[in-house]
Parts: sequence; structure tokens; C-alpha cells
Amino acid sequence: QVQLVESGGGLVQAGGSLRLSCAASGLTFSSYDMGWFRQAPGKEREFVARITWSDGRTYYTDSVKGRFTVSRDNAKNTVSLQMNSLKPEDTAVYYCAAKHSLSGSYNYWGQGTQVTVSS
Repeated sequence: QVQLVESGGGLVQAGGSLRLSCAASGLTFSSYDMGWFRQAPGKEREFVARITWSDGRTYYTDSVKGRFTVSRDNAKNTVSLQMNSLKPEDTAVYYCAAKHSLSGSYNYWGQGTQVTVSS
């Protein structure tokens, strides 16, 4: 079965950095767009970043542009999110997700990893 397993979350001070990783198994990784989402307490889950399957093009929500970088390694079936200049408002549970190239929505989700940014 398909599994997406996130790692790398933790507690960091404002201005610090964290690198999240997501290991995928049970799917043809190179055929999937990979996305990162987050959900803060009391808020809806929101899109953070995406990297396409075809050409590695990246997309970001405005609030993280210039601070976060999404990347993928198709040989290792992993996707990463490098987060720099973290702010307290980045505090959330971060999820990775996979969307097949022929799908209009994300097909698979990880269990999430907590990121807490202290002021």
C-alpha cells in the first residue's frame, strides 16, 4: 500500500531553519506531483508548496515565497521542504501529499509532522 512518512519537524526559534522530508513507498513516485500542506490549530489545512512530476516546477503560497524551498529526489522517492527564516505563524502540522499526474486532487497523504516556532 502507499505510504508517505514525514520527518524533520520540531521546535525552533523564530528566524531558525528546519528541513522536512517525506519518504514515499508503494507508488510510482516519478508520476506524482508532491505537495506540502499545513494545518495550524483552529485553522483549515492550507497549501504550502508543490513540485511537479514532469519538470520539477515549483509553486508556493505567497507567505512562504523566498523562505521555503521544495525539492524532490526521484531516485530516493523523497520530497523535502527546506524552511528558513521561520516565523511563529509557520507553526502547524505539516503534511506531504501525492497527486497522480492524471488526477485532479491529491490521492495520498502522510500522517503529518509538528513544526513549532517560538518567538
